[in-house]
Amino acid sequence: MPQVLNTRDAGFEAEFTHLLGMKREDSPDVDATVAGIIADVRARGDAAVIALTERFDRLALTPETLAFTPAEIEAHCAQVPEGERVALELAAERIRAYHERQKPEDARWEDASGASLGWRWSAVAAAGLYVPGGLASYPSSVLMNAIPAKVAGVERLVIACPTPGGAVNPLVVLAAKISGVDTIYRIGGAQAIAALAYGTATIAPVDKITGPGNAFVAAAKRRVFGKVGIDMIAGPSEILVIGDGTGDPDWIALDLLSQAEHDQVAQSILITTSQAEAEAVMAAVDRHLAVLERREIAGASWRDYGAVVVCETLEQAAELSNRVAPEHLELCVDDPEALLGAIRHAGAIFLGHWTPEAIGDYVGGPNHVLPTARSARFSSGLSVLDFMKRTTLAKMTPEALRAIGPAAETLAISESLQAHGLSVRARLDKLNG
Repeated sequence: MPQVLNTRDAGFEAEFTHLLGMKREDSPDVDATVAGIIADVRARGDAAVIALTERFDRLALTPETLAFTPAEIEAHCAQVPEGERVALELAAERIRAYHERQKPEDARWEDASGASLGWRWSAVAAAGLYVPGGLASYPSSVLMNAIPAKVAGVERLVIACPTPGGAVNPLVVLAAKISGVDTIYRIGGAQAIAALAYGTATIAPVDKITGPGNAFVAAAKRRVFGKVGIDMIAGPSEILVIGDGTGDPDWIALDLLSQAEHDQVAQSILITTSQAEAEAVMAAVDRHLAVLERREIAGASWRDYGAVVVCETLEQAAELSNRVAPEHLELCVDDPEALLGAIRHAGAIFLGHWTPEAIGDYVGGPNHVLPTARSARFSSGLSVLDFMKRTTLAKMTPEALRAIGPAAETLAISESLQAHGLSVRARLDKLNG
C-alpha cells in the first residue's frame, strides 16, 4: 500500500516533508573499495582491468580482447531481429533530429568601445559512455548517450559495457554501431571508469564520461570528476503524475508502474484533485501488479516509496510537484498546456493523456538521461551541450583599450596585483607616447 496523503489533513505538511526526505539511494559504503580499484588501475593499467574483470564479471580477457573486433560487432548485429532493428533505427533517427536542434551557435560582435567580443563552441575530443552490461542492458541508453555526443562533434567515442560471463546483448552492439561509436570495450564497474579516466596501455583516456551504473560506478565517477568531466550522479528512477479526474485509471496506473518496475527503490507518485481518481488508480495498480512480470520489484517500489496525494486545485498540485522536482512529470489533465506554465522543476514533462513517459524512454526524441533525487531544481537532462565547451573571445583595438583599460588598471591596483595593472599600463603608455 503506498503512502496516501490529503492536503486537507492537519498533518499533511509533515507527511509530505517526510515523503520528500525519504532516502531511496541504494548506496552502500563502497567508496573505500572504489578508491582501491582506481589506484590499482592507475598503477597496473591493463593488468588490473583484466584481473578485476575476471573477478567481478567471470570473464578472462587479454589486452587484445578488451574490445570487440569489427567482425564480432558485425556478428552480434546480425543476430538482431528485423523488427527490433527497425525500431532501433527509428529511435535513433528521432533522437538525432531532436538533438540537432540543440547545437549552439557561435557569436561575435563589436561593442560601443570598439572591442570585439564573443564566444566559440567546440566539442570535447573524446568521450566514454558507460552502459550497464549483460542480457538486461539497455540499447536505448546507448542511443541517448552516444547520439548527442556525435551530434556535438566528438571525434572519438567509446563505450564500456561489461559482458558478465560473456553475455552480450546484440541490441546494445547494434545501437553502438548505429550511433557511430568507435570502440566497444567489454569491461565494467569502477575499473572501467578508472580506465576511461586515466587510460591504460590499451585504452586511451577520454575527456568526459557519461552513462548510468551501480553504486560502484557512481562512486568511481565522483572520484574521477576533475580529471574528466561527468554527466551526473544518477539515483533511482522516479515519476510524478498530476491528474484532474479526466484520465484513464489504467493508463495512469501503468505509467506509475513503468518506473516502479525499474528498481525496488524507484518512486511513483500521483497527485490528483479527484478522490475518485486516486482510488481508481490505486485499484488499477493492484490489478496490474498481479500479472506484471517484474511484480516483485514494482510491488516493493510501490509499497515502500509510492505515494498518492489528493489536493484541492491543479495550482496546488503544481506547487507540490515543484517541491518534488521529479525526474519524469506527466500532466494527465484535460488542459496540460494551461498547467505547463505553473511547472518550474522537472527533468522532463509529458503533456496530456496520450503521452506516456515510456515514449520518452525510447522514441520521443528528447533525452531520457535526466536529473533525479530533486536535482531537477538546478540541473538538466543530458544534451548536446554536455559534450561541448564554450570558449570566450575578446579582441581589443587601441581605441577600445584606451576607453576601458584605465578601469582595468584601477581594479588591478585595488586587488594588489601589480603585474596585472602594469600589463595594461604598458600598452596605455605606448598609446600615449
